[in-house]
Amino acid sequence: MHPTRKAAVTATAFLASATLTLAGCESGSTTAGPSASRSGSSGPGCPTALAEAQRAVKKAEDVNAPWSGPTSGPRAVPDKTIVYIAQTLTNPGVAGVAKGVQEAAGVIGWRVRTLNGQGTSAGIKSAFTEALALKPDGIVVSGFDPASAAAQVEQANAEGIPLIGWHAVGAPGPSENPKLFSNITTRVEEVAKISGDWIIARSGGRAGVVLFTDASIPFAKRKSDLIKKELATCSGVKLLSYENVPIPQAGSLTIRRVSSLASRFGERWTHSAAINDLYFDHAGPALRAAGRQGDGAPFNIGAGDGDPSAFQRINGKEFQAATVPEPLSEQGWQIIDEFNRSFAGKPASGYVAPVHVTTAATSGGALSWDSEGYREAYRTIWKK
Repeated sequence: MHPTRKAAVTATAFLASATLTLAGCESGSTTAGPSASRSGSSGPGCPTALAEAQRAVKKAEDVNAPWSGPTSGPRAVPDKTIVYIAQTLTNPGVAGVAKGVQEAAGVIGWRVRTLNGQGTSAGIKSAFTEALALKPDGIVVSGFDPASAAAQVEQANAEGIPLIGWHAVGAPGPSENPKLFSNITTRVEEVAKISGDWIIARSGGRAGVVLFTDASIPFAKRKSDLIKKELATCSGVKLLSYENVPIPQAGSLTIRRVSSLASRFGERWTHSAAINDLYFDHAGPALRAAGRQGDGAPFNIGAGDGDPSAFQRINGKEFQAATVPEPLSEQGWQIIDEFNRSFAGKPASGYVAPVHVTTAATSGGALSWDSEGYREAYRTIWKK
């Protein structure tokens, strides 16, 4: 078993937040809502939704859950070369998957070349053109929209080079337009739902929530809308503000917005969710300046990749309490397995990793989420 994830699962401590009935508002900016009123009841505002959320979160926090992925498939096809095109290697998710691909390729006996798109359209197109010139057996489209390199995608399809995406399109599995043998990602619906459930469970069914999104990105807006929908299943959870903060401006805007939110809502602001962990990297200084403690309210969850800095904040209890991380190494191994199925003339596995929630109690001090069982399972499939 891999040594980084042997922490025992503790029961989730579902703490009731202050006994508040919140009359918050939803806003695309920072328009203040009506004042919240105090309630004499300390019970949950949604007993049924709370119980369901608690069950879902307990399952998602299990670090020793058995492998639920493929256990059968073609044995290793020998002597293959893969090119991994990274949107940018400064993206921790993209870089983490790249390491998993390299590790798995070493086990199966293949060669991997990694090319860095440098985070620009021109850089991605240049890297894709270079990848095609190498005449590889397969190409990974990692962290970028294939439409941004449509001509190169079309050429790869015409030359019969299978493409596998990581976060390349919105849904997991095979894609016809653009043509991908498979796209590796968790389901956004499940990520959003468990993020909302965590707030419901963590607050005991009574919370005042701020939700951070980037409405200019359709995928991100859909995720935040789904989080909002799940929060609405509990009448005791009130959305205080829906903050549209474009990711490229997250550094400067988040600090100003958080300072304003802390002033406007005070103790009514008990929890936050964001479509990506990075918002809480910038929120910390503003919350500290507002007199908040790193291990206190607002309790923040990132519905994002679960990058190392998020784990550091969670482990140190510094203004982030949880994240919904992607199993980056596991997904790198899955990419190699999907290519092997393609080379063997078999269909994609159809496997989608289940969502996981990481907190300080379940992280084991690690800086990434690495599930159990997948290395042994793929070695068995490949006969390696």
